This record gives sequence, structure tokens and C-alpha cells, in this order.
Amino acid sequence: MKNTSEKILKMVELMGFDSACITVHVDEEYRKISLVIDDDIVRGNITPSVLAAFNHLFNQVLKKEGKPYYIVDLNYYRKERERLIIELTRAAARKAVITKQEVELPPMNAYERRLIHTEIATHPELITQSTGEGKDRRVVIKRFIEGG
Repeated sequence: MKNTSEKILKMVELMGFDSACITVHVDEEYRKISLVIDDDIVRGNITPSVLAAFNHLFNQVLKKEGKPYYIVDLNYYRKERERLIIELTRAAARKAVITKQEVELPPMNAYERRLIHTEIATHPELITQSTGEGKDRRVVIKRFIEGG
């Protein structure tokens, strides 16, 4: 959606970045915005809180215009994080199957926990359960025991 791309580009320019170093791609089907800012300040300083701030800011502006919620990825940080979480999940799944014990993963946000639940759903011999509260909420991977 060109209007959404233009809106995002304008917002990033207002933050002080040169439009020549900004690339915006909007995926309407999956409601994702991929934003690449070729700038040393951004490149080395992307953290989950910076990504969350960009995500929140962009969605607040889009919300005022009646647009749906989008997931924002900044300099492929989220995409790389998703890849790492899936890799961690697969390793934990192998461990749960081999050791026949529960495997508790580190605390993660709701989006990341959902990735784990979705990945483990492809393993009929395993189940997942979220435990804990707030920032300590995590996923536990367990072997599925029929009738138990």
C-alpha cells in the first residue's frame, strides 16, 4: 500500500534520517512493514525495546487513520530473531524427545511465544504450555502422553 509506505517514510524522515538511506516494504497480506535504515546509529543499536518503540509509534499513527495493526521489522532484526527462536525451539524439541523431560525456554514476549507454539504444533509427540506471568512468561515443551 503506497500510502502506508509513504507515511512510514515521512515519519522516519521526521526522526532525522535521510530518505536516501531508507527502504520501506509493506506486506498487506501479512500486515508486516519491513523498514531498513542504512545509518550507523540505527545499525548498531537495535534492541527489542527500540523495535517495540518503532512498532508502537508507527501503529499509533496508522491507528489514527483507521488502518489495521502492522508488525514492524527494523533492519531485519525481527526476522533474524524469529529465525533464532525457531532454531532454539527445534533444539528444545529434540531435547524433549530424546530426554523425555520437559524443556523450559527463557521468558519471551507474546509474539515470540506464539512462534514456539506454532512450531511445536507440527510435532505430534510434543505439546507446549505457557507458564509464569508478565515479563517472566515462558514456554515449556513437553512430551505428549495420550490419555495422560
